Amino acid sequence: MTRRIGFFIFPQFQLLDLSGPLTAFQFASEKVAGSYRPQVVAARAGAVVSSSGVPVIAQSLGRAPFDTFIIVGGRGVHACAELKPMSGLITRSSARARRTASVCTGAFLLASAGLLDGRRATTHWRLAERLQQAYPAVDVDPDRIYVNDGPVWTSAGISAGIDLALALIEEDLGDAVAKAVAQEMVVYHRRPGGQSQFSALLDLASSSDRIGRTLQFARSHLSETLSVERLAEVACMSARQFARVFTAETKCTPAKAIERLRVEAARPLVEDGEQALDVIARSVGFHETERMRKAFLRAFGQPPQALRRGAHDRR
Repeated sequence: MTRRIGFFIFPQFQLLDLSGPLTAFQFASEKVAGSYRPQVVAARAGAVVSSSGVPVIAQSLGRAPFDTFIIVGGRGVHACAELKPMSGLITRSSARARRTASVCTGAFLLASAGLLDGRRATTHWRLAERLQQAYPAVDVDPDRIYVNDGPVWTSAGISAGIDLALALIEEDLGDAVAKAVAQEMVVYHRRPGGQSQFSALLDLASSSDRIGRTLQFARSHLSETLSVERLAEVACMSARQFARVFTAETKCTPAKAIERLRVEAARPLVEDGEQALDVIARSVGFHETERMRKAFLRAFGQPPQALRRGAHDRR
């Protein structure tokens, strides 16, 4: 059985939103001969220019049904979401498909067509709040790599489209094939954690080498006591000067930054489920499960036990 996979693109789409999942389906079709036939489609046939300036030749969407209809994301998605004819086009194509999916901000096109009303969905973490505000009928989960709600799938930002594709392949062809494709692409078969995996080290980016070096030191020594005085020594500054400069550059106090690094390190261990919570708490420097619980509530709105149960249910 050959499954026809339609990738819908538009002007200023994100190239990786297309190429990542498309490559996954290509490898799957090589593992199980003829299992997929990916096609790139658009509202009109011809060259469609991506946000990186690279044009991709697309076929006309037409009326032929797809097994899976996937809408990519990109800068141009918001302009498309405002076009009523585009919403109708997507609605009709989705109705003819066994399942519909979006990568990254492609969720905005699904939402504008009403296909996410009453459903759980996700998108790029930076735009999750915007999606929720624009479409209140959608239950947006900002921390999931991908969400499956019935016949509709949505994924987080950009590279998460590969995670989505692997999940779809696993549903169709089984765990072994999805794992083989992941190995071929040198990516996680099932990526641990959620979108909160985007590094706090990046989010706390500093223009100062000394502060950046201190953050790297902290990340490598989370199990140890990381007082302002110790961090100041790494930065070769007085404690008072360090606290002032650190807060000015990162918009975050040293204590809050260390807590963010610790919950970032702890979450995949919590969701993995193999270690006891008190062991994890000690390994990342919280030392007590209660301190880790309070930090998780502040960071994720849920205690570690709830995140562990949710990860178990997803598996």
